[in-house]
Amino acid sequence: MRYVAVIEHGETGWGAYVPDLPGCTAVGPTRDFVAEKIREAILLHVESLREHGEAVPEAAAFALTIDAA
Repeated sequence: MRYVAVIEHGETGWGAYVPDLPGCTAVGPTRDFVAEKIREAILLHVESLREHGEAVPEAAAFALTIDAA
């Protein structure tokens, strides 16, 4: 399954979350660092859901990039 991760720059660093996996987040000093950590977080999150017999949410979110220039 392919999930969308939103990566944002904040005042003190970078953060990421996955809309389809509540609680699946990552933070760090750089965009690349956070991208790698959110990939790991998704895998661990899904693995944990399966191990606990919980349903794994379908990937429903999608990303659209719009150039507003």
